[in-house]
Amino acid sequence: MKNQRIVRIVVGYFIRGLLLVVPVTIIAVAVYRLFIWLDRIIPFDIPGLGLLLLLAIITFAGWIGSTVLFQPLAEIGEEILQRIPFLKTIYDALKDLVGALVGSKKSFTQPVLVRMTKHSDLEKLGFITEEDLGVLGLPAGRVAVYLPHSFAWSGNLYIVPADHVTPLDAKAADVLKFIVSGGVAKEANR
Repeated sequence: MKNQRIVRIVVGYFIRGLLLVVPVTIIAVAVYRLFIWLDRIIPFDIPGLGLLLLLAIITFAGWIGSTVLFQPLAEIGEEILQRIPFLKTIYDALKDLVGALVGSKKSFTQPVLVRMTKHSDLEKLGFITEEDLGVLGLPAGRVAVYLPHSFAWSGNLYIVPADHVTPLDAKAADVLKFIVSGGVAKEANR
C-alpha cells in the first residue's frame, strides 16, 4: 500500500515536470530554429551576424519607408500592383491584414461573445472587425465578427445580428490568447 502511494507521488511529480518542461522545450527549440533559419538568410561565418544584418536591413528599409524620398517610389509600386488583377487582390488583403494587426488602424480591439444561433446557448469568442456593413449592401443591425481558431492563426468571418454580440470587458490580447490556447490560458497579461 505504501509503495503504491510512493509510485503515485513520483508519477504525479513526473507529470507535473512534463507540464513544465515540454512547453519550455518546444518554445526554446522553435526560437532556436527560427534564429538559425534567419541567420542563414544572409550567411556569414560568425554566428548571429547574418541575423543582425537582416534586422539592420529591415530597420533601414523601415527608416527609408518613412522618409519623403520613398513615398513617390511606394506610390508607383502600389499603382503597378493595383493594375494586376490577381496580385491586387492578394496585395490589398495582406496590406489590410498587416494594418489590422500592427498598423495604426488595429482591428482586433473589440473582444465579444457571439451567440451562434437565435435559439441556442452556443457562444464563441471573437472580435468585431466592422460595425457598418453598408458597403456590402447589408442592412443596419449586422456586424462583422472575426472568430479565430484555437491552436492556429486562422479563423472565420461571420456576419451576425448585432443583438447576438455581447461586448466583453477584457483586454483583446487576453481574449486572443485564451482563444488560441483552446481555453487553457487563464492568466491575464498584467
